[in-house]
Amino acid sequence: MKKSGDSEAIKRKLIFIRHGKAEDQIPEIPDFERSLTAKGKHHSRLMAQIMKSREKEPGRVRTSPAFRAIETALIFCREYDVSPGKIEICPDLYFNLEPGDFKSFIGSQDDKSHTITLFGHNPLMTEMASFFAANEPDELPKTGILCLSFKVGSWSEIEPESGVTEYFLKPKSLL
Repeated sequence: MKKSGDSEAIKRKLIFIRHGKAEDQIPEIPDFERSLTAKGKHHSRLMAQIMKSREKEPGRVRTSPAFRAIETALIFCREYDVSPGKIEICPDLYFNLEPGDFKSFIGSQDDKSHTITLFGHNPLMTEMASFFAANEPDELPKTGILCLSFKVGSWSEIEPESGVTEYFLKPKSLL
């Protein structure tokens, strides 16, 4: 009988995706409401297609509540035929998530989900990916995708610097 802590347990994946290129920040539009540019939408669609060629499904999808992150998540979910209603708005991905909170944030995820895809912003996406990656990745570019895998029975068993990089997709090298 397997225990949840057995190392040969389940492969879990964390996928970090930085939102696509957004409108410039101007005083008339709050940062929270900035939208993707046409180029940002186009690159998001292409990167979603590339990710789909590597990843069967995105699993649980969580996004920052900022409009540009939601737009990016919607584009990826459309590529995967995932209902927009399945996208979870996660305020922690925009407000208040500090490096000291990363382990508890991931550890509190539902163990029914073996893959979690997070949409957000820099520096948070790069900092969180670096926190969990065995080999520190480069900065996550706009619409960049980093997938880390872990062989653990539960999200709460994930340790810092224990994630194996499955792939790191950067738009400039692929488009």
